[in-house]
Amino acid sequence: MRSELKPRKEIDVSLTWDLTHIFKTDTEYEETLKEVVEQSKKIESNFKGKLDNADIILECIEEYEEMYKKALLTNTYTSLAVSVDQGNVDSQTKDTKNNSILSEVLSRVTFIESELKETSDEILNEAINKTKKYRVYLEDIKRNKPHTLHPEVEKAFAGLSPVLNSPYQIYNQAKLVDMDFGKFKVDEEEYPLSFVLFENTYQGEKNTSIRRKAFEAFSKKLKEYQNTVATAYQTQLQKEKIMSNMRNYDSIFDYLLFDQKVDRKLYDRQIDIIMEKLAPHMRKYAKLIKEIYDLDEVTFADLKVSIDPDYDPKVTIEESKKYIKGALSVMGKEYLELIMRGYDERWVDFAQNKGKSTGGFCASPYGVHSYILLSWNGLMSEVFTLVHEFGHAGHFMLAQENNNLFNVDPSLYFVEAPSTMNEMLLSNYLINQKEDPRFKRWVLSSMVSNTYYHNFVTHLLEAAYQREVYKIIDNGGSVSASKLSELKRNVLEEFWGDAVTINQGAELTWMRQPHYYMGLYPYTYSAGLTIATQVSKRILNEGEKAVEDWKKVLESGGTKSPVELAKMAGVDVTTDKPLLATIDHIGNLIDQIIELTDEINNN
Repeated sequence: MRSELKPRKEIDVSLTWDLTHIFKTDTEYEETLKEVVEQSKKIESNFKGKLDNADIILECIEEYEEMYKKALLTNTYTSLAVSVDQGNVDSQTKDTKNNSILSEVLSRVTFIESELKETSDEILNEAINKTKKYRVYLEDIKRNKPHTLHPEVEKAFAGLSPVLNSPYQIYNQAKLVDMDFGKFKVDEEEYPLSFVLFENTYQGEKNTSIRRKAFEAFSKKLKEYQNTVATAYQTQLQKEKIMSNMRNYDSIFDYLLFDQKVDRKLYDRQIDIIMEKLAPHMRKYAKLIKEIYDLDEVTFADLKVSIDPDYDPKVTIEESKKYIKGALSVMGKEYLELIMRGYDERWVDFAQNKGKSTGGFCASPYGVHSYILLSWNGLMSEVFTLVHEFGHAGHFMLAQENNNLFNVDPSLYFVEAPSTMNEMLLSNYLINQKEDPRFKRWVLSSMVSNTYYHNFVTHLLEAAYQREVYKIIDNGGSVSASKLSELKRNVLEEFWGDAVTINQGAELTWMRQPHYYMGLYPYTYSAGLTIATQVSKRILNEGEKAVEDWKKVLESGGTKSPVELAKMAGVDVTTDKPLLATIDHIGNLIDQIIELTDEINNN
């Protein structure tokens, strides 16, 4: 029987991340927060109403950046503490207080961007010509001019940020604190259930009775909270619609894509082509699951199982090091050493405990190092998640070394390319370790069930559903829990056709991901993996030249558009060729898995 999750306080410290690299003590954190407040007041006193000169503008931006770095450190420090224990009252209180203080700080300095957007292009161009460091930041200011509101309105929005961000907080509280999944019973044996246990363990459980019963119990609990979560989501949607109208965008899609520096064509193409072209391949994959598990039918609850569950290697955290080293050695000594520091310096929170956020993420506070959240389950699939998050870490740390704070973040369209690229490198490494057909099938199926399924199916179907939701909101409508479930079911049925039974509870999948509170984020996973697939092929074929090109892309941060970054790596995303080639690649992987299965069965 699986054990219940422990409280955070009972977790071995070696499995947790070390936040003292941000602040050694809470006292140091408190002092830094005070410094941020004082610096914001000083900036307001010295520069408000005076940004009409290129030299003064650059001086102000530099001081603003220094203040903002410290503010981000305090924000990261408190938010990471909450993410590993949503039920910790002290951490919640500290984070809430921090957010409240920072909202006042950011409200105080909103005048900077407001005044810059009211400054003539002549003065801005003069400032741009005088700086290399802040050129991109100032160019983005110019680009944002048509969507800028009155300075007092911008100040009010900054001050209201804790309230405006509350839908996501409500969602997390409902999901990670209030939902008590209890236990479920199969053949008189009880099994503990939680969000983390379902997502990380039960949905891949090889025992069909346990897997399906877990899905049933999980879905039943989700349904009890559907109206609360739907209300939080509707609030998020209405906020975005109001903001898009106020900022004079033609649609909510234009508003959400603007900062990504991507047009609607690239967004729609990613969804439309995958829904049409990838679906036949994945239906073939579902049929293979049916045959291997001898199922009467494949349900939505069966899609995350392993093709060879008895072969899925168990991997300890210590053993994961050899896979990470082997996979990333192609990236060169400096990159590999950077990533391997993550083990020794405790960048990663491996623990499974009550109240911890689900899934995985990477936070990269400027000037420190990255922090990675996981819930280590001891399977090779978690090595794929770890190498994915290390991809984010390597990207952002290289970008920080080469860019100022305002130039670090690339477009969301591109942000998942470095992470999924590392998954491709892991797969490429593993496939060459043995000639054994069963091992090869396991590696190929890991690529399909982990890398591609996660990014090209799970997140892409989120994106297809999300697009339908935004169409309703954009036309002045609203959504209820029943409508959200209807939309989700429609997307699932369209993609899977008659190959998969969309059983009761599958329609509630819209309640499982936090991505809906992050704008048009879900589709970017497939966009990033499209780029990563093509670059990984270049690395296999061209070696060091392709690797050097890729590292230059990582170092560029947010100084270029996603189209320009992809082009630097040798991929032209202005056409559908890379996407179609990637879908063909997935189809070839599935065909190889089927052929290897026949070979194994015949032997």
